[in-house]
Amino acid sequence: MSAPDRYFDNAGRDDVLSGGVKMIPIVTQSGTFKVWTKRVGNNPSLKVLLLHGGPGGTHECFEAFDSYFPGAGIEYYYYDQLGSWRSDHPEDSSLWELDRFVEEVEQVRDALGLTADDFVLLGHSWGGILAIEYALKYQRNLKALVISNMMSSVPAYNAYARDVLMPEMDPAALAEIIALEASGDIENPRYMELLIAQHYVHHVLRMEVEQWPEPVQRLFAHMNQAIYVKMQGPSELGISGDATLAAWDRTGSLSDIEVPTLVIGAQYDTMDPAFMAMMASKFPHGESLTCPSGSHLAMYDDQETYFAGLIKFLLGLDVGSRTDS
Repeated sequence: MSAPDRYFDNAGRDDVLSGGVKMIPIVTQSGTFKVWTKRVGNNPSLKVLLLHGGPGGTHECFEAFDSYFPGAGIEYYYYDQLGSWRSDHPEDSSLWELDRFVEEVEQVRDALGLTADDFVLLGHSWGGILAIEYALKYQRNLKALVISNMMSSVPAYNAYARDVLMPEMDPAALAEIIALEASGDIENPRYMELLIAQHYVHHVLRMEVEQWPEPVQRLFAHMNQAIYVKMQGPSELGISGDATLAAWDRTGSLSDIEVPTLVIGAQYDTMDPAFMAMMASKFPHGESLTCPSGSHLAMYDDQETYFAGLIKFLLGLDVGSRTDS
């Protein structure tokens, strides 16, 4: 999920890095680079690593968590993936592959000292894809998993956009959007103007764009479009057929993830809420949370539901038999 930075003014803050910040070296096939992390809170048995969306997004969309997690006693980690905002920005497109990002997350986990006794991985949007892939390879290191606003199948996501979301749009506006994409003219200001009116304020964040919270505006201003386009494609109405993630589908593998898992969806999401509820039933220890007033950024437009359900799940991990398996 992204919006071109040509629309939003750069409202970035160059805060002094202090308290809890750790730059972690990441070894790749193209050399060693550093990624930015920041710890908030202290809980020896509950530590949540946040995987942002995009690809190429930033940790900034998670700043809403500051209003909820500290009061609940939850330790959490902001993290900009390689190529994103405060982390290194290597100009090597071979790095923007799903398997390499999985290994990056594992190196971050190891550097932060997170273990199966305390480590919860929360992925939002593209971060949900990354979290599922990480769990399929490294669930031995996980205490629990949270998939926020992401379907486990890109083809199913594209079908939902084509069959449900697009028909809801004004036909003339949709035709113009499709024509601009087909001609490669997505730098045209008209493209973003149409998308905001027809799609963003209905399914990405259900507020007038002028009222979008400052962290969200910073997220879009700092989006790395090179990573986004390679992995997701240029379209905002699905993932393009020639993009890295176009064929990704792990629905049939969800039953292999045995750690407690919460799937969060939203009624007005860009993703199919019924599909995300179904996903929860595929996990051996899955739970579903649907935000009735929320969209893709439900942590902002349906905060009460989103955080009440998420915090209940996290604080319940050590209660009863949930962790016995």
